[in-house]
Amino acid sequence: MPVKNRFAELQPEIAAWRHELHQYPELLYDTHRTSAFVAEKLKGFGCDEITTGIGRTGVVGVIKGKTDTKGRVIGLRADMDALPIHEATGLEYASTIPGAMHACGHDGHTAMLLGAGKYLAETRNFDGTVVLIFQPAEEGGAGGKAMCDDGMMARWNIQEVYGLHNSPGIPMGEFAIRPGALMASSDEFTIHVTGVGGHAATPHDTIDTTLVASQIVVSLHSIVSRNVDPLKRVVLTVGTFETDSTASNVIAHTAKLEGTVRTLDSEYRDAAEGWVRRVAESTAAAFGATAEVIWSPGYPVTINSEAETAFAAEAARAVAAKVDADTPPIMPSEDFSYMLQERPGAYIFLGNGDTEMCHHPAYVFDDDAIPLGCSWFAELAERRMPAA
Repeated sequence: MPVKNRFAELQPEIAAWRHELHQYPELLYDTHRTSAFVAEKLKGFGCDEITTGIGRTGVVGVIKGKTDTKGRVIGLRADMDALPIHEATGLEYASTIPGAMHACGHDGHTAMLLGAGKYLAETRNFDGTVVLIFQPAEEGGAGGKAMCDDGMMARWNIQEVYGLHNSPGIPMGEFAIRPGALMASSDEFTIHVTGVGGHAATPHDTIDTTLVASQIVVSLHSIVSRNVDPLKRVVLTVGTFETDSTASNVIAHTAKLEGTVRTLDSEYRDAAEGWVRRVAESTAAAFGATAEVIWSPGYPVTINSEAETAFAAEAARAVAAKVDADTPPIMPSEDFSYMLQERPGAYIFLGNGDTEMCHHPAYVFDDDAIPLGCSWFAELAERRMPAA
């Protein structure tokens, strides 16, 4: 594949960086060791500016091209945090932190952007400025929003922003992208159901919250089938069901449900909260119980802008054998969406081959993807800001 020769040479070094990061996974905003590692590497590359503490523990590195005749600035982003999963890979460089693991490949993303940064600092074969963005807390902490809220885009005058994620199931050496909605929004809800507990032998003296909550679960799943256009995508899942009963002969007084709603359409995202509240409260009331709904907004839809998606696909074609430029959208969510709300840009998938899926304890990032990811980041910078 026509990856940049420099990255083929650098692959062992970049893979060693990833293995180092993999052994010491850090969760959410607690990426102090990882952030220090990144800042140290950027300093060694000779970056023109290195700033830590953006979005609490994020790192920003600035590399200026040989010229800057047009004042162009693009941002390239990687995520740094791991997951609260106990690793089951058996790798020599497996996690040394019990209950924490890089099970989504963020160690690979960070290493690839570092590799691209090393190359860009060496060559500076572009007319403008590259801003390297290393983000904490993608896995549920909205670190992308935190970095934006700290004024990152305006502070460095970022005009376009791009990100990459490895994708098990896509063959190694291939990229996939699409304009428009690529990944779903993700909102969460908790429903507290209160009835009247009592003895299992006298249900007529109770309001059985287990029964009520069960009816709510069934009714919630009618929301998508009876409110959503069949050609649209909405997923509603109740993930937990818990009561305060501790014995088989006790009817619970309270029950708690937790779930998520995901969609690719802002119209349905806005409507979902009302639907869930109406179904839960009305179903509970029909049995004489009450239901309190707590709605927790999560990540917005990841929406690739049209022109920037074409630029990202063009850069991918320069380094890969195959690029799917109209890949189907998927229902997981991604907080790069916050950066795309602030600036035009695009998010792309890079094949990880036939591996376990992300968030699996046996997932392994394939180091063969490193030259491709590095080449894409670098190619994008050089194509969007060609040397004067």
